[in-house]
Amino acid sequence: MTRPLALAIALALSVILMQGAAQAQGLFSPAIRVNQGIITNFELDQRIKFMDILNLPGDPEKDARQALIDDRLREQLTDEFGIEVAPEDVQLGIDEFASRADLTSEEFISALNDVGISQETLRDFVRNQLTWRDYIQARYLSQARPSQQEIDRALGQAGGGGGLRVLMSEVIIPITPQTLAQAEELAKEISQVQGYDAFSAAAVQYSASDTRNNGGRLDWLPITQIPPALQPQILALAPGDITPPIPLPNAIALFQMRDIQEVATGTPRYATIDYATYFIPGGRSPEALSKAAQITSRIDTCDDLYGIAKGQPETVLERNSAKPSEIPKDIALELAKLDPDEVSTTLTRNNGQTLVLLMLCSRARDLGDDASREDVARALTEQRLNAFAASLMEQLRADAVIVEQ
Repeated sequence: MTRPLALAIALALSVILMQGAAQAQGLFSPAIRVNQGIITNFELDQRIKFMDILNLPGDPEKDARQALIDDRLREQLTDEFGIEVAPEDVQLGIDEFASRADLTSEEFISALNDVGISQETLRDFVRNQLTWRDYIQARYLSQARPSQQEIDRALGQAGGGGGLRVLMSEVIIPITPQTLAQAEELAKEISQVQGYDAFSAAAVQYSASDTRNNGGRLDWLPITQIPPALQPQILALAPGDITPPIPLPNAIALFQMRDIQEVATGTPRYATIDYATYFIPGGRSPEALSKAAQITSRIDTCDDLYGIAKGQPETVLERNSAKPSEIPKDIALELAKLDPDEVSTTLTRNNGQTLVLLMLCSRARDLGDDASREDVARALTEQRLNAFAASLMEQLRADAVIVEQ
């Protein structure tokens, strides 16, 4: 090799190495300064990719920046108090995170690697969440635990006391024997979506309930109005969480928690619920739904249905008065949304071939205990811990020196 050629190759290699070093330096240079700590461009890139693979709504870069700032503020506070999470607890957290996607930890980490997300990014994310949880519990748990009187109020047992109510969204997927497998797969996918917008979009597209026109969003419901069998599942949810698919007759239901509140007014429990079901052939066909709408326009109370059913087989109309725990789960869920003399046409029977016009007649109050004290205590504690954590995070942001590059 001639000397000029060797010099040329050496110069070319040096330029390539310098460019690579500059790119690496840029990747690990500060993107955001948070007090005395930094967030690198690499961390920002990793979080954007992570939020993208989780299919979170919003602006990925903007949301990733805010999430990393919050992470750094949490780290700085927990480091100050020496809060650490054992490696085995971090691994359990990763296992649980992966299980939400029906994957093993190894499969989940492999999927992340395929899109350029490092295993350490996942570990840092889980470690930060667990450390913050431990800190909040250590600092606020004694204040967050409800007293026996507060549990009584939440259950509506104390005279003139308050209660507990929940704000949820729903997706009700109708099924027939022919569509069962497809509906189960769809319900499984919806149960794993992230964020309120994604769940609402699923409700608009797939739900058979009238709430689909409002993105599946329900109004506030007293916890005592929800079917007793479902109350523990609902109370176990944190805001944003989604229940596993809940099998119902001719449908699969999913619920997402949006908020939970203690209220000053009472939330009565009910000994019996009086309701009527009128059956219309045709399932959810346009003709059957149109007939249901016509009947609804002609009735004001459950008694009016007797006139509608006159001259037809007795089986076309049923009137029931039952304890909440004895009512079929799908009917109980629909009744929970209704005021007396209101109607629902969400449900079907006979493998989807018969539309159910459901009308709530009345509710009779009871002093019994529907939700267990343990479930209510847990829900109240979690709600208060979340409120303490949100307030502390607002304070940390307000006091921080944050400089974005």
